[in-house]
Amino acid sequence: MDTYLRERALQDQKKRAAVCWVLPHAETPAQIRGYYTLSAYSIVLRELPQDQARKLPRYPDVPAALLGRLAVDSKSRGLRIGEHILMDAMAKVLEQSATIATYALVVDAKDAQAAAFYARYDFTAFPSNPLRLYLPTATIAQLFE
Repeated sequence: MDTYLRERALQDQKKRAAVCWVLPHAETPAQIRGYYTLSAYSIVLRELPQDQARKLPRYPDVPAALLGRLAVDSKSRGLRIGEHILMDAMAKVLEQSATIATYALVVDAKDAQAAAFYARYDFTAFPSNPLRLYLPTATIAQLFE
């Protein structure tokens, strides 16, 4: 796992810019299998597809959560760790949305392959940027019914 990125995620947490969630290895907890960060975010209403924006109040920004750095240790690839931590992030956003308005979970994919990973879980690309994707909290709620 890239130590630099992990350290950056922890620095973000110390600055209260993001909260870092870690999945340790079961047998050796000092080893990290994967991690992700969550932070508050807002979407500029006009960046959403018109069919989505039309359903929302006419505020200039829409509240959201940002799934920041999501990484899986190279030794853990192929074990569906990415899916596991993505579901954990979705559950946390859904829980948060009960007390703090959160229209969607947003992610910036690092490349087309990462964007395809999120698309498998119904994330939709923003019209202006195919590597920035979002998943409405209402859709997350349906996943956990």
